Amino acid sequence: KLLFVCTKKQLRSIIETEAEESGAFFVTERWLGGMLTNFQTIRKQIRRLKELERGQQENAFEFYTKKERLMLDRERIKLDKYLGGVKDMGRLPGAIFVIDAKREVIAVREAAKLGIPIIAITDSNADPDLIDFPIPGNDDAIRSVSLITNAIAESISLASKEVPAGERRRIDDLEATMYSTETGETTEKQRPQRRRPRRKRRPRPDVIAQHLSSEDQVESTSDEEDSVAESEPDNSVQDEGLDPPEAVSTENEVDADPDGSIGVEDVAEGEKDG
Repeated sequence: KLLFVCTKKQLRSIIETEAEESGAFFVTERWLGGMLTNFQTIRKQIRRLKELERGQQENAFEFYTKKERLMLDRERIKLDKYLGGVKDMGRLPGAIFVIDAKREVIAVREAAKLGIPIIAITDSNADPDLIDFPIPGNDDAIRSVSLITNAIAESISLASKEVPAGERRRIDDLEATMYSTETGETTEKQRPQRRRPRRKRRPRPDVIAQHLSSEDQVESTSDEEDSVAESEPDNSVQDEGLDPPEAVSTENEVDADPDGSIGVEDVAEGEKDG
């Protein structure tokens, strides 16, 4: 089954007529968010609409007060306004036909997320990359939309007549297996899992006290090491391998008279005196 989607006021009557003649579903009022991805909730609302219509036909509300009957009637009218075209849609459609791809971008994204084929009239302001089967055309003109919609409705009618009833049921079951989210399994699998934010743990008072005491012990140990290092003598001269002062002075005396001339004169003067 095909789902017609068009929320433009000037085109609602055309879409409703063509969809009813071809046996397709239609949405001509505001697109409810999650109509495809959250089909479980939509089915509950459709079930509620059918209960209210059945109760009105069987006069099940005649013993209600006037105010209660008025509230139920308002609820039925509101549900029929938004879900009247899909109240017989027991499962997700096999494809959707969108009149304005830019205006109905939410419906296009939901169908693309579930892998449902998308047929759309793509005007110059629409993005054809999101559409599986784009139809270039004017999505504002009544004649243009009427011509394209009529051709699609006739194709649906001819195809449904050519396919036997048993084969049609098998095709519907196959489409339901591919696109259905009645149990919500397909949607949950395709939905990315969000990472939970990590909770910051607050340290306990006893842990803080233990941490502070360990820091104090480390500081006291470092102070003791510094005091011991200051009290030790400086043996840097001996460590560097320098000679003692006596050896240095002896070497200076020898270096002052390298030729030995001073020693010869002293010997000569001693002989004269003798």
